[in-house]
Amino acid sequence: MKKTKIIVNLLLMIFIIGLIFSVYKIITWQKDNKAINRQLENINKSVKINEVEDNNNAEIIEQQEEIPKSNPYWDYIKMNLIDVDFNELKKTNKEVKGWIQVNGTNINYPFVQTTNNEYYLTRAFNKSYNDAGWIFLDYRNNIETLDKNTIIYGHSRLDQTMFGTLKNITKNNWYNDSNNYIIKLSTQAHNTLWQVFSVYIIETTSDYLKISFDSGTEFLNFAKMLMNRSKFDFNTSINENDRIVTLSTCYNDNKKVVMHAKLIKIENKNT
Repeated sequence: MKKTKIIVNLLLMIFIIGLIFSVYKIITWQKDNKAINRQLENINKSVKINEVEDNNNAEIIEQQEEIPKSNPYWDYIKMNLIDVDFNELKKTNKEVKGWIQVNGTNINYPFVQTTNNEYYLTRAFNKSYNDAGWIFLDYRNNIETLDKNTIIYGHSRLDQTMFGTLKNITKNNWYNDSNNYIIKLSTQAHNTLWQVFSVYIIETTSDYLKISFDSGTEFLNFAKMLMNRSKFDFNTSINENDRIVTLSTCYNDNKKVVMHAKLIKIENKNT
């Protein structure tokens, strides 16, 4: 009888501890969300995103294969670029590197970069501690010169902030609208337009996070691997001269959601 009472008390204690921990996590999650939303409000008030219509400064990236006139690519290259002035953002965080928009999602944020890929997993835009983290560029990348593979990360938040809506890209209703196949970036050096060529969910791996290549053939084999993984056919091609951008977030504890797009239009801001 005494042994049974000890077991019951032990189980009750475990339950209470678990309950307290769960309540703590919920309160912390809500607190983090409120802090992030306040920062987003301040950012949106202080920053204007300008639509840049086609002009003589925009360069269309040459395609090696002939593209049929019915392909939506011809509509994509007519799309407006976005242009952001980063002066106000720099007052809050000097590590800001650019702004990203992803069609068909809520992704519309400034992104940052530091000397590692861990810091902004738990730091907000103003560098305060926050489990929501922030959107950040791989520390190995040079956004000014554009590597062969530019990689941007963010948490998949349940409140759909950060990369919380990146999961949309694996759904049929996202794929059925070809206007969604576009990523827009603005940096201090240039404004760019990227055409999606691959989206997928994969067991956690680092093989898609390579940023430099010893030859055009190595890069082309890499890009073909990414394309072959895609859940959908985006009716586009890749050549060894292309540059790509990769977005990566968690799907669950063991899997990632990944998007790849190739550069199709660029405007240099320093010309």
